[in-house]
Amino acid sequence: MKNFILSIQHLLAMFGATVLVPILTGFDPSVAIFCAGLGTLIFHLCTKGKVPVFLGSSFAFIPVVISANQISNGDRAFAQGGIIIAGLIYVILSFLIKFIGIDKIKKYFPPQVTGAMIAVIGLNLLPSAIDMAIENLMISIITLSIAILINVYGKGFIKQLGILLAVTSGYIISLIFGEVDITSILNANLFQIPNFTLPKFSLEAIIIIAPIVIAVFMEHVGDMTTNGTVVGKNFIEDPGLNKTLLGDGLATIVSGLIGGPANTTYGENTAVLAITKNYNPSLLRFTAIYAILLSFIGVFGAFLQSIPSAVMGGISIMLFSMIAFIGAKTIKDSKCFKNKRNLIIIASILIIGIGTSYLGNKGISIGIPITSNVSITGLSLAAIVGLILNRIINNKEFKTSK
Repeated sequence: MKNFILSIQHLLAMFGATVLVPILTGFDPSVAIFCAGLGTLIFHLCTKGKVPVFLGSSFAFIPVVISANQISNGDRAFAQGGIIIAGLIYVILSFLIKFIGIDKIKKYFPPQVTGAMIAVIGLNLLPSAIDMAIENLMISIITLSIAILINVYGKGFIKQLGILLAVTSGYIISLIFGEVDITSILNANLFQIPNFTLPKFSLEAIIIIAPIVIAVFMEHVGDMTTNGTVVGKNFIEDPGLNKTLLGDGLATIVSGLIGGPANTTYGENTAVLAITKNYNPSLLRFTAIYAILLSFIGVFGAFLQSIPSAVMGGISIMLFSMIAFIGAKTIKDSKCFKNKRNLIIIASILIIGIGTSYLGNKGISIGIPITSNVSITGLSLAAIVGLILNRIINNKEFKTSK
């Protein structure tokens, strides 16, 4: 029962974002939930069950999938084809990393880069949480306050249930004030088969979608670093970045094959790990199985979708703030900030990552010949700039580490 309840917390943490992506891009939310669960199991298989990670729908793919849908007259099957190729590139990258060696990769990701990247991930997610929260500030504040109080004063198992208890309390209060629309619950079928669809391939859709892998690669590294920092292990080394990339790539390929959005490792669930202090990877596998089963239960899916945005916004503020805090802690613990050169790198990543966050899902458009504009998120641009600056400014360290 304890593992069941803890897994439900992870299910709640991932659900909002996992469902929002297909709603914005035209995919079936039930298929997205199914693919999230299946993708998570594939990831755990590839990483020997060592990494407590959950995979959900990727926000980074939203703008390119929308563009692919537009050039395909709304036929999302062509976007599926592009997603499959993007996943294949991930798999190729995983083999390249294995061939080159992790030691040569590690020196490109010191604390001044990874710590700042982690902080930017959390800070970039916060605006979306605030947008949800302001729909009903009273309910958001109550939900957030309950979560904080339980996290600070809760003991033992009660403390681990903080997120679930906060969301449940927020939902009940929303019901009392008439903020919950139960129409979808009443009209939902008990059992439903997700709308699985086969992919189609077009060169134009592939060219639009595939380059986004360059951007989301950095997000993957950031997520793996964040997760490892929370757990107290180095997952870049064991099971290895090549295996985590392989798991992410295969999960994305399978999702594209059956009609789901691209998958990615979820910072929301890493935040749950940080709050509950329970790092057992099997909990995430239980969550994946529940997600697969629930994708076939129409009533439950309708119930989860009925959770008011204000409730999810309140709890998300806490979750995303935890991610930003972990990034700051990474920088502090490594003492890399004592080097003025590293301060330039940290400041550049933070300024670019936060400064471009107002662009939202539009990202930063870069014109590429024979294609539509490809959007790069502020996080990806910040990471790329940070890597290049670190390579230039700390050039001596690179030479001595060879």
